[in-house]
Amino acid sequence: MIKFTKSVATGNDFIIIDNRSSVLSGDPAVLAKKLCDRFYGVGADGLLLVEKSDSADFRMRIFNSDGSEAEMCGNGSRCAALYAYIKKIAPADMKIETMAGILSAKVQGENVKVKLTDPKEIQWNLCLMIHECPYKVNFANTGVPHVIHFVNDLEAIKVNKLGPKMRYHEEFSPHGANVDFVKITDKKKNKIAIRTYERGVENETLACGTGAVASAIISAEAEKLLSPVTVETKSGEVLKVYFESHEGNFKNVYLEGKAALVYEGVMP
Repeated sequence: MIKFTKSVATGNDFIIIDNRSSVLSGDPAVLAKKLCDRFYGVGADGLLLVEKSDSADFRMRIFNSDGSEAEMCGNGSRCAALYAYIKKIAPADMKIETMAGILSAKVQGENVKVKLTDPKEIQWNLCLMIHECPYKVNFANTGVPHVIHFVNDLEAIKVNKLGPKMRYHEEFSPHGANVDFVKITDKKKNKIAIRTYERGVENETLACGTGAVASAIISAEAEKLLSPVTVETKSGEVLKVYFESHEGNFKNVYLEGKAALVYEGVMP
């Protein structure tokens, strides 16, 4: 019997397994597809594995619900940090090894703040032709790739229809990208709202941490927003994104918000 913990951060939900003792013998990708199924499994956006690390307090691996392994996950890293602290795997101030690099995180009650790797590969004013219609987008890699598209009416956007067209667009081949639809809700108060179509989940999710970061920094540069940017997610909960910027480059980027461990269980 293998123990697991269900966790959630701003509407993103994950299954966490402590694999430091190599309790998993099979393919994690296959297990992720099985466990994340919302009808026949536990149900989640992804599977997080906590493993041993030689360079940090622990290593986090993230498998999307379709079985693909992601380089990093913003909300997933916050859930993993909370789990590691509660399970006494790591101190409140910790280091997390990911495929995207070493992250630092701090747990304060139900609030978890994580420092992400510096955004890279930022591209401005790309034009995507979809069904002979031009869509102006921007791009940023915040650990994983994100397309950012500004809209006036966020609720009217058919995320699960337009999202896949952008996600699989040849501009971002061969690996594709996540897609964030963004609305500036209060420029003076540095507030935005987003909806995200997630690669690997292949659906709209209630939140996306790396998407919130990508949307915040692109909005900061395009609309002159100041740090911290408050990001309202589809779940209704908010995230805060802190950063330093200079001539379109960003560093010292932090993602902050609530996280929780929902329940524990065992699987055969």
